[in-house]
Amino acid sequence: MDKNSWIGMALILAVLFGWSYYTRPSEEQIKQYRERQDSIARVEQANQLAREQANKNTSATAVLSDADDKDTAAVAKLLTDQFGDFAPFATGNREFNTIENDLMKITFTNLGGRISSVELKNYKTCDSTPLVLFSGDSAVFSLDFFAQNRRISTGNLFFAQTATVKGGVVDTDSAQVIYALNLDNNRSMEFVYTIYRNSYEIGFDVRMNKMNKLILTQMRYMQLNWQAYITGFEKGRKWETMNSTVAYRYWNDDVDMISEQKETASETINSKLQWIDFKQQFFNMALVSNTGFLNANISKQKVQDSKYFSKFTADISVPFEGTDSETISMRMFYGPNQYNILKDLGIGLQNIIPLGRSIFRWVNVGIVIPLFNLLGKFISNYGIIILIMTIIIKLVLFPLTYKSYISTGKMTALKPEIDKLNEKYPKQEDAMKKQQATMELYKKAGINPMGGCLPMLLQMPLLIAMFRFFPASIELRQQSFLWCDDLSTYDAILNLPFNIPWYGDHVSLFCLLMTVVNILYIKLNGQATGGQQMPGMKMMMYMMPVMMLFWFNDYAAALSYYYFISLLITIVQTYVMRRFVNTEALLAKIHETKKKTTVKSNFQKRMEEAAKKRGIKF
Repeated sequence: MDKNSWIGMALILAVLFGWSYYTRPSEEQIKQYRERQDSIARVEQANQLAREQANKNTSATAVLSDADDKDTAAVAKLLTDQFGDFAPFATGNREFNTIENDLMKITFTNLGGRISSVELKNYKTCDSTPLVLFSGDSAVFSLDFFAQNRRISTGNLFFAQTATVKGGVVDTDSAQVIYALNLDNNRSMEFVYTIYRNSYEIGFDVRMNKMNKLILTQMRYMQLNWQAYITGFEKGRKWETMNSTVAYRYWNDDVDMISEQKETASETINSKLQWIDFKQQFFNMALVSNTGFLNANISKQKVQDSKYFSKFTADISVPFEGTDSETISMRMFYGPNQYNILKDLGIGLQNIIPLGRSIFRWVNVGIVIPLFNLLGKFISNYGIIILIMTIIIKLVLFPLTYKSYISTGKMTALKPEIDKLNEKYPKQEDAMKKQQATMELYKKAGINPMGGCLPMLLQMPLLIAMFRFFPASIELRQQSFLWCDDLSTYDAILNLPFNIPWYGDHVSLFCLLMTVVNILYIKLNGQATGGQQMPGMKMMMYMMPVMMLFWFNDYAAALSYYYFISLLITIVQTYVMRRFVNTEALLAKIHETKKKTTVKSNFQKRMEEAAKKRGIKF
């Protein structure tokens, strides 16, 4: 750097130090600042005590009652500075009001004019305690907006209750609970809750009168801040965690969600939304807009806690037109993930239930659920329902099973001739000749090589659909059968004092029985095919049940029970078919078919022509 540069830097530093010294606060200003900070601290303490000391009937005003007049005036000024015209509602006593209908017990609080807790009366946790979806400070529900150049959150304001349910029980079709902020000049904001007698839905309207004179209207929206710590209700905490997330639906369109496999994630949605849902394995909390949310930021965050396992948040933009009289109409749902209940809402909320995608979901919705519900009308034991449902399904699929068995029998009967072809064409360059000769042999014998595989492939959608159906069925929750006390989770008959990687710390009996029967079925099927599998493939077939033993140990006992019964019935069917299907007559029929003149198909002709062009002779 040259001399001029050094001089310039020195002058700049001199100016900075001089300005700092000239503008430093005086002792009197420092004293005023400290007094202001002390007053703010007292206000914050008052607000905090007003929220947290609900049972002690402590208010912010009472906390400050011992202060001198100067402090009281200072605090009043600070409240006005912080809340503007909403300052009268910044202090108060926290009160609670509990309302019940047939299905829920709902507790309201005047702080924020919100629902403080929801208990589902027909359900219990795995510990047989009341099932409370959320309570107290584990949830936040606040409408945020700008007024008089201040950010106001209704969650920090004390509402006045202007309407409630007499006796605390909804015994009519519907009843209303209203919390209001009544300002001067006929300005008001009301939170109107409509509770229905036999419903998990709650109507929620935000009514505003002349609030456009106070609330900033240029932004055309208000922010709804919704948060909840998610409580664990099930014995299988791992499975419950893997099936909990934040879901949403675009306006009258598709349903989407944060990946359930992610422990911590967030998404920004810049499209119009119909609803946002805090989904758990068997229960959910949904906020529905009758006119649509503008956009939202949603997130899920893993929580290390014995009671909670995740925190869900949603910052939602709610449209605000800014008229003299305006109502924002919404609905809340607090209830079970039962397919028919969610479907009857007519908003596509049933799509949060993980029943599989595309054809698998169609099988569940169109076949499995109607059959399951039909049997449930006549039978109360769900273990028996699964047994009968399995028998019905196996009977319906029996024609495919029988066709697969006959095809396998024909293939087995032709094994000696297939072996001769292998001896005739041992070289790799003769692979095409061997393939053509094999196809000719199958055609003469009237055998479709895919005849054994195709029926099994047609059954796969049902098997996969069942894999999704049973763990997602709330009807099985806490339903006992034999030694299992809850078909919706694992049936531990032995708790281990240690954890086995990929297996767990318990032994599930239905899973163990399923594995044993699966091995027996593979052995029986190997005998039926005459041991035609390659050695490596045979080993792989036996490895699959062992792998399933590890996979299914934490799964719903109903799923392992279904597969166990299904395999058992398949073994019985195989023995019956062996008894009544005459293999000698089947072989004689094959030889008789071979004697007949067969007409080559166009496909076979094209294959032979292609082979001849490559120099392959027949």
